[in-house]
Amino acid sequence: MCCSYHMWMRNMMESRGVSSIIFDLDNTLVDTAGAGRIAIEKVCELLKSTHVQESHIQDICHRFLRKLLHESFDPSEGKTIDDVRIHHWYEALQETQGTDPDPALANSCYYTWKNTRLQVLTLSPEVRSLLEELRKNYKLLLLTNGDSQTQWEKIEAVRCEGLFSLVVVGGDHPEQKPALSIFTHCFESAGVRPKDCIMVGDSLSTDIQGGINARVRATVWINSDCKSLPQGSVTPDYTVPSVLNLNDVLLELS
Repeated sequence: MCCSYHMWMRNMMESRGVSSIIFDLDNTLVDTAGAGRIAIEKVCELLKSTHVQESHIQDICHRFLRKLLHESFDPSEGKTIDDVRIHHWYEALQETQGTDPDPALANSCYYTWKNTRLQVLTLSPEVRSLLEELRKNYKLLLLTNGDSQTQWEKIEAVRCEGLFSLVVVGGDHPEQKPALSIFTHCFESAGVRPKDCIMVGDSLSTDIQGGINARVRATVWINSDCKSLPQGSVTPDYTVPSVLNLNDVLLELS
């Protein structure tokens, strides 16, 4: 790209005072939901090859996903996230079939789901290119909620750590988004001020609320489903269907 473009971007950054962009990971930079759907399909294929009644398979998977959604994980209890999620599958099998399942089957379901999701998860060439271009003029930070092991495995799988000046995983800290403390940690570690940053993410309750709590310059909601803003929710400063539209926001902020 020509030097005049980079000079224009640099001048634009300086004129508006925005020097840093904080990105969420899941369903903002990578399609975790899509990877999860493919992973569940693989588990369905696995279960079809076992003694499990085919009529039970969808229910087993739905039960696992509900347990995942409402998951509570405390590493101080001496279990790993793998242990907890294997047990989700064990319970889903048990509840659906009414008998105690083979623990080996629950183990196979979990690792089929986990490994498939990590294999499918990717930073698209378009998103990678966007980040590579933005990092020439902005300090990029990655701030993701979730337990430490799971999130670092995702970051390693998509090979994105080198694109950011700072990577912060919520599970490594006492509080996660939208808590002010984890944003303060980001600001202090990266050497930036809240008013110099914008927060980009898909979750109104964690990313956008967190950005508002932290008093960042602007919040950007990634609304890939083009859904209406829920009644009573926080209001983002900007809404775009994809992170690939972020340059439109940066132009407006200039």
